[in-house]
Amino acid sequence: MSGRERILGRVRRALADTPGDDTPIERAYLREHGDRSVEETVELLAENLTDYRAIVHRCTSADLPATLAGMLAARGAKTVLVPPGLEPAWLADADTEQVQDRAESTPYELDRIDSVVTACAVAVAETGTIVLDGGPDQGRRRITLVPDHHVCVVRVPDQVVSSVPQALERLDPVRPLTWISGPSATSDIELDRVEGVHGPRTLEVVLVDSQASEDVNS
Repeated sequence: MSGRERILGRVRRALADTPGDDTPIERAYLREHGDRSVEETVELLAENLTDYRAIVHRCTSADLPATLAGMLAARGAKTVLVPPGLEPAWLADADTEQVQDRAESTPYELDRIDSVVTACAVAVAETGTIVLDGGPDQGRRRITLVPDHHVCVVRVPDQVVSSVPQALERLDPVRPLTWISGPSATSDIELDRVEGVHGPRTLEVVLVDSQASEDVNS
């Protein structure tokens, strides 16, 4: 008996007790693990982002311009790449040259940019993942992969979900989705962690609590 015949025989035996028609198999997967409040879900997101070596900041909507300005100043950034749909007020306090994203920009030009600031589509607490979908306030995929420093703003709690299934329900599968779990890193060579190989070496995430601003104004 050849190897091919042995493998096919195992497949036939494994499928022997399955229905002969195309009846779908029910799979009772959990949509999330545990019963968490909104506050606990946000805390889990912050914890997992930190575990992935992302730098996490928190502020209110009113404090966001000052927070971003302080982060860019601490980084020593002189230029910041801006997606076309980013809210202008976010960088109103930043003392940096704002570079608009252009389709004709080369990777070499993008590599000379100090930082990039974007929004996100959704954030997944259980996996500490930020998802970009190429929306106007996020820009094209390459502007978040080439510059060495990425600042991503997450609106809390509106853009935070517990699990990947919940995130998928919010996303359009035909859009260019980028899933980010911490700064780019690999341990392929002798298990030594090297950051910045496939994207930014530094990821900073700002959790903006819009409800806190509303509470103050009410």
